[in-house]
Amino acid sequence: MRGLTGMGFSAVALIAGAIMYFAVTTHGTGFSVSKVGEILMIAGAIGVVISGIIFASTRRPAGSGHQTYDREATDSDGRSTAVHEEVS
Repeated sequence: MRGLTGMGFSAVALIAGAIMYFAVTTHGTGFSVSKVGEILMIAGAIGVVISGIIFASTRRPAGSGHQTYDREATDSDGRSTAVHEEVS
């Protein structure tokens, strides 16, 4: 779940940065809103990539782990036995 939370925060930073860079047109002295937007977009993009790597590495692939099978086996003399198998 940590990877998804990080992706969410990174996406918010990316979107806020894009708004600051492309939509805000005010200029201050010594402070550039568009530069802060660029920094937020870069940090957000890096955060999405890192969070994606963390999320992908913590997920177990489908079908991994142990599988168990319960079946009944009958021998040539007609005797049946229950068999429990574990496969890795």
